[in-house]
This record gives sequence, C-alpha cells and structure tokens, in this order.
Amino acid sequence: MTEAFAANGIPKLARGVRLRHDEARGQWVLLAPERVLHPDPVAVEILKRVDGERSIETIVDDLITAFSVERERVDADVRAFLGGLAEKGMVEVT
Repeated sequence: MTEAFAANGIPKLARGVRLRHDEARGQWVLLAPERVLHPDPVAVEILKRVDGERSIETIVDDLITAFSVERERVDADVRAFLGGLAEKGMVEVT
C-alpha cells in the first residue's frame, strides 16, 4: 500500500538515486543502486519536479499548469507514483 503524503510534504530522490537521460537510447532512466527503471513520460514529468525543494502541492500545481489536466486526477497520480517509489526506498518525503 502506498504512503499518504501531506500536500506540503517535500519529496526528494533518496541518496544514490538520480534521473538521467540516456542519450544512446533516447529515453529517461531512473538510476538507483543495483536498479535501473525506465519511467514512462508521465513519470518523467513528475520526477523532473522532485528536487527536494518543491512540495507535492507545488508539483501538482505545476503539472496542472503545464498540461491543463484535472487537479484530483493529477494529485492522486502524483501521490500514488511517489508512494510507490517511497516503498522501494527511492524517494523520501519530509
């Protein structure tokens, strides 16, 4: 089950985890110790905003502005995605 995060929670990638663009393959990868994930385009847009400074609410607002999508859906998707990464130890929320 995914964690519930406060809207003002600030997510950051865990130590040793980073988002990189693999130029050879032309795709984004999420690198972690002994793991490589290939996030889909929606996940990449979320991950680009996970900088340890923006709150979950700010990330949701930014995505709504950038893509003109419904707040409730974006909020649920962002929380579910970050919760899944938190369960894997790849994201921390303070």
